[in-house]
Amino acid sequence: MNQRKLLYPVLSIVASPLAMVLTLGCSDNNPVDSKKSNPVLEGWVWQNPLPQGNALNSVSFVNANIGTAVGTNGEILQTTNGGATWVGQVSGTTRSLKGVSFTDANTGTAVGDSGTILRTTSGGATWADQTSGTDSSLYGVYFVTANIGTAVGAGGEILRTTNGGATWVGQTSGTTLNLNSVSFSDADNGTVVGDGGTILRTADGGTTWVGQTSGTTFSLNSVSFSDAGTGIAVGDSGTVLRTTDSGSTWVSQTSGTTDDLIGISLIGADTGTAVGYAGRVLRTIDGGANWVLQSSGTNRALFAVTFVDAKIGTAVGYGSRILRTTDGGVTWVSQASGSSKGLNAVSFIDANTGTAVGDYGSILRTTDGGLTWVIQYSGVVYSLYGVSFIDANTGLAVGESGVILLTTNGGGVWTRQNSGTTDDLNDVSFVNANYGIAVGKNGAILQTTDGGTTWVAEKSGSSGVLHGVSFTYAGNTFAVGDAGTILVPPDTAALPDTTKDTTWVADSSGTTNRLLAVSFTDASTGTVVGEGGLILRTTNGGTTWVGQTSGTSEDLYDVSFVDANTGIAVGENGTILRTTNGGTTWVSQESGTAFVLKGVSFTDANTGTVVGYGGVILRTTNGGN
Repeated sequence: MNQRKLLYPVLSIVASPLAMVLTLGCSDNNPVDSKKSNPVLEGWVWQNPLPQGNALNSVSFVNANIGTAVGTNGEILQTTNGGATWVGQVSGTTRSLKGVSFTDANTGTAVGDSGTILRTTSGGATWADQTSGTDSSLYGVYFVTANIGTAVGAGGEILRTTNGGATWVGQTSGTTLNLNSVSFSDADNGTVVGDGGTILRTADGGTTWVGQTSGTTFSLNSVSFSDAGTGIAVGDSGTVLRTTDSGSTWVSQTSGTTDDLIGISLIGADTGTAVGYAGRVLRTIDGGANWVLQSSGTNRALFAVTFVDAKIGTAVGYGSRILRTTDGGVTWVSQASGSSKGLNAVSFIDANTGTAVGDYGSILRTTDGGLTWVIQYSGVVYSLYGVSFIDANTGLAVGESGVILLTTNGGGVWTRQNSGTTDDLNDVSFVNANYGIAVGKNGAILQTTDGGTTWVAEKSGSSGVLHGVSFTYAGNTFAVGDAGTILVPPDTAALPDTTKDTTWVADSSGTTNRLLAVSFTDASTGTVVGEGGLILRTTNGGTTWVGQTSGTSEDLYDVSFVDANTGIAVGENGTILRTTNGGTTWVSQESGTAFVLKGVSFTDANTGTVVGYGGVILRTTNGGN
């Protein structure tokens, strides 16, 4: 299997018995400004995880201190102090970058999707797009000097440059299988590995490539040579192959794992480190006669590893994983910080005070606009899908298996309420200290009139899943869900009445798409978002709903309006849309991530927070522009 098919403040963590504080700080020697450290995202700033949350696919160090990592969404990070701090660089692309190779502190090349090749001669201060001459995705790159390099990729693609990438020339690989990694020992001698156990060898700089017998049909994902004769290749299902004769023969070795191995770094003939899925790190000091499992401290996939000597190395992987060792892997230290549990919803009551909830009972709280996030104790392991606060102290969170949690002290203590249901609850809207509504699976609608002490089930008239609810002082209560469902109480001019045996009434949405969220700003004006980029708008309290052009086919999971005109919608693949004219036009914004974004909360036209999978928290103070 090939994983490639698949701003940044410094964070210190302080734990207490009931909470963990994710504190934005700076090192004594290298102060970090959260905006300057990610010039890629002037509009949206990473707050969690840090230095960022995207997968990192490749890493290259030129010495113990200076290194560069690349990843999804055009992510490029650089360190000049051995990873004590990582700083974002402007790549100029949102395409995923799959490989990177530096020959000195200034000169490097990154490759990625759709034939992307980027080059820097300034240590990443600027990156220039180069013409690859192909649309095929490129998965690996290796430079032996500042000028001579080779890139490989999908469909047997091999490209060669002898002038630093000013021109790239295609070479004949003799295969249409994906080529995943390349390693050269000098300008002439190189090896490429790929899908189906493919191994290709050249002794003339790629003028000719000759197939070698690998003895396996498993995909080979990475290769590393320490000299012209000695190399190791790793691949799927724990495959490890070694050669000491330039690949004339490849000998299978016992890795001790069946997990896919994705990266390999060989230092000298005998010392090597391999990384892969489930956080696997394997080490050999005897040429692979024995591979020893090391503790990485993570169960997330690691996609690449590089060592500058026998002791100092860095591994990178899924969800911003950056690991560092200075003792040959006896200990691996994480250089990324924060929570990576998925976040599903967020609620801010002012520019500074907000709460995010997510998977496995996760609750995070900030009182300083996200400079610090405190992990709060929820008391449950169920995933939380919705949260609503009416002031700094009073809030509700709902989730899996009918869980309802109430706090009256800003999350210092969360108390589980008796919901009377085991149905998943997907959203909650708390309008004042007494009145709130939660909605969920099997048409569940629950109402409280005493601040959550008791909850009463209402008749929704629906057996489908309800995903969103908006409950305002203006008397509007709208619930939305599967198959284009929009429900309102029988009397929309008043709060739902639990004393009457009434059933909620279906409005005509004009669609059968799933409706996933709703936001009203006054009695008349509301917006619904949903499946396939659907956006509906009403300006007459729901009497009619009009479709708007979103410009995307991605599912939209949440929407937040601060007034009749200004709103933000978020969804699949890092989608963020903004309107300043009530949805007449929606403009796509660059989020800097491909993670699913599940929740959004704005407190004014400029200040807002977005949360999503992988623990993503993004913040803007300029409307995301």
